[in-house]
Amino acid sequence: MAKIAVGADHGGYELKAFLMERLIQEGYEVIDCGVHAAESADYPDIAAETCKHVLSGNAQFGLVMCGTGIGISISANKIRGIRAALCADTYSARMAREHNDANVLALGGRTVGPELAWDIVQSYLGHTFTGGRHARRVAKIMELEEKGS
Repeated sequence: MAKIAVGADHGGYELKAFLMERLIQEGYEVIDCGVHAAESADYPDIAAETCKHVLSGNAQFGLVMCGTGIGISISANKIRGIRAALCADTYSARMAREHNDANVLALGGRTVGPELAWDIVQSYLGHTFTGGRHARRVAKIMELEEKGS
């Protein structure tokens, strides 16, 4: 089973707790990147902490949450080497893995219910990158980091 780094700010705290429990029940190893209470926290800090585990190879995937998932996904995508996908349905989660080789999944703790979020996570983790023509496109995405420097 994959090792997954999981982080959320206060807006995603409850969903994070729910998903971590489910992941552990399914046999995944989970790295808890915070927060550990529903107190106010800054999502860029949580994104950085979670993504460092993905980039180091300590975790195969990252799962990040804030209230809408927007702020934390933007933050994660600012980190060189991260391809974070904000998903609110299972099809998008599948495509994020198959076509975009997303290494981080972002969810909105206030916009997606827990059971749907679990379905999204399962879809994301249950698919792999298909490569082929998509590999060329992912390479071009990664080249954009160089152009923005």
